[in-house]
Amino acid sequence: MGKIIFKTLSVLCLMLAMASVTVAAEPIKVGALFSVTGPASFLGEPERNTAVMVVDKINKAGGIKGRKVSLIVYDTQGDATKAVQAATRLIKDDKVVAIIGPSTTGDTMAVIPIVEKEGIPMISCAAGIKITDPAKKWVFKTAQNDNLAVQRIYEYLKTQGIKRVALLTVSDSFGSSGREQLKGLAKSYGVDIAADETYGPKDTDMTAQLTKIRGSEAKAIICWGTNPGPAIVARNVKQLGITLPLIMSHGVSSKKFIELAGDASAGIIIPSGHVIVADQLPGSDPQKKALMSYVKEYQARYKAEGDHFGGHAWDAMTLVKMALERGAATPAAIRAQLEKTRNYNGIGGIFNFSPTDHAGLTKDAFVMVTIKNGDWVLIKDKKAGGKAGAKK
Repeated sequence: MGKIIFKTLSVLCLMLAMASVTVAAEPIKVGALFSVTGPASFLGEPERNTAVMVVDKINKAGGIKGRKVSLIVYDTQGDATKAVQAATRLIKDDKVVAIIGPSTTGDTMAVIPIVEKEGIPMISCAAGIKITDPAKKWVFKTAQNDNLAVQRIYEYLKTQGIKRVALLTVSDSFGSSGREQLKGLAKSYGVDIAADETYGPKDTDMTAQLTKIRGSEAKAIICWGTNPGPAIVARNVKQLGITLPLIMSHGVSSKKFIELAGDASAGIIIPSGHVIVADQLPGSDPQKKALMSYVKEYQARYKAEGDHFGGHAWDAMTLVKMALERGAATPAAIRAQLEKTRNYNGIGGIFNFSPTDHAGLTKDAFVMVTIKNGDWVLIKDKKAGGKAGAKK
């Protein structure tokens, strides 16, 4: 009888041990919402590609604390309704511990009430300042705030002695947020808004607005939107023979814009994350190592340049990874660890989160670049004695 009991207990212990191993080996489920197709695919496709690349790298190295990461990606198509449906599915059905994305400000704002209600940390890849201002308990972001881009633009205009500008902004969430920041910060930088025009996300010709701008006293044009609208604006400016400096937002910080605008892109200026001019940065730049690593890995895997937008997903997934490595296993613990992030040298900048700051970046996350010979060229700080520099 004793032997039977012993054997029975041994079998039970073995079964329990095997069950423990099975539980321990369960993958960590992370959700992702990206605009992989549709009008915002130039954002979502590199974000999806980058997130997959990061997760594959994590799993190849053995996972996190012995557990593989399972990335569950849904395509929102840039549609807020689809984003809400996908977020609900990630939380209710897939049981993810965190969500990265969405790609756009509109999709993100639509999803925020869901993650706040359900208590799931989300790291958006969109730029609108209202995503994290005021700070929301469960929402973080990796895309640089649009107010930081505005500050960079106005500082650049000051170095050029330009005080009077015309605004041409798209009438969606991203454009409306940018317009609000452009108007709200103008006075503090001594900038006068000489014209204030808008266009629709599906508009295919902006000559009427640009004709009004040409008749104003503006000395530069600031266009705020995402592809394809800004490319149309660039072509219309060239067609109308307008010679005013044309400045775009960081919403076009990818080669797709140059491709869409063609020859009309020459000379256009934008604020951008450092990644698109990574090879032109000085060796002393604290981000350069991470930037070059991302650019090279993306190029090797996808035969294309890693860009500003893919970088948002790199940072979002890396931030989740860092939280998990610090021992977080539940959504609440991941959120708490994200909030403690300090001096993370990412693709979008150097991140420092806090209970009151879930964006974590300063205006130093941006550099000013121009387009020359179909490529991005770093504009050196005028105070350092430089103008638009040539590629090294």
